Amino acid sequence: MNLKQLEYFVAIAEEHQITAAARRLHISQPPLSYELSQLERELGVLLVTREARGVSLTDAGRVLYKRARSILSLTSAAAAEVANVGRGLAGTLSIGMTSSSGAMSPGEAMRGLAAGHPDVSYEVHEGNTYEVLEMLEQGIVELGFVRTPFPTTGLVCRYFAPEPLVCVMGPDDAVGGDGTCSVEDLAGVPLIIYRRFEALIRKAFEDRSVPLGVVCLNDDARTTISWARAGMGVGIAPVSATRLLTMPDQVVKTLDCAELATRQAVIWRMGRALSPLAERLVARLEETYGDELVPEA
Repeated sequence: MNLKQLEYFVAIAEEHQITAAARRLHISQPPLSYELSQLERELGVLLVTREARGVSLTDAGRVLYKRARSILSLTSAAAAEVANVGRGLAGTLSIGMTSSSGAMSPGEAMRGLAAGHPDVSYEVHEGNTYEVLEMLEQGIVELGFVRTPFPTTGLVCRYFAPEPLVCVMGPDDAVGGDGTCSVEDLAGVPLIIYRRFEALIRKAFEDRSVPLGVVCLNDDARTTISWARAGMGVGIAPVSATRLLTMPDQVVKTLDCAELATRQAVIWRMGRALSPLAERLVARLEETYGDELVPEA
């Protein structure tokens, strides 16, 4: 018993005529009658009763009809599922994310992909930028969402629009003007900063001959903002990170220093082919962000 025989038998059962079933299947009547006879011989039972105007199912035929429909339906579903995975319409995509990437990912592109392809799921691995780079190298994740600066050797990168750093502080520790804060406003203020931003921040302060005071050096946006929330100093973080992590009573002011702008990026290993699902997400990002998503920083 094979799938072709089951398909033929279902057509006969539903059409109640071998001639009509043959037309439905786009074959001639003799091979259809032959396959039915072969199926009955293999199973050792009569499946249909031949009548003057057609055929009717025997008790055994009704059982087989019910099972055959289920088998054919499962076979079709399995084939569609495998094909969808191959085309990137289903499956699991592993991505690496830094804590400050949350405002971008998930975002409109991922929501659109999820809405259009409900069988897509994500496996998210979190870490700092260097941990995400290591995950990419080891093949643990296929795409990474990171933030500049980072080493780009061996990577394909798509950068989002620049965004400013901001100063996060409690109301009692507020410095600067109305909505903005200059490097000069931070002279001698205890600062909470990313370790990766340290060299850039030190240079910006040195270029302006402003003394830099660092009370906490860390690797995570959440640490920067939580320390600022606790009144330990003024945190410097990307503006998108503050949209997720700041509390209503915290003061957030744009750091007025163009060279300290940062960019988020989606990255993958050069020379390593992306899965269809990863390609679809990158395409969605390009559709969503258009000219804002560029190959070079």
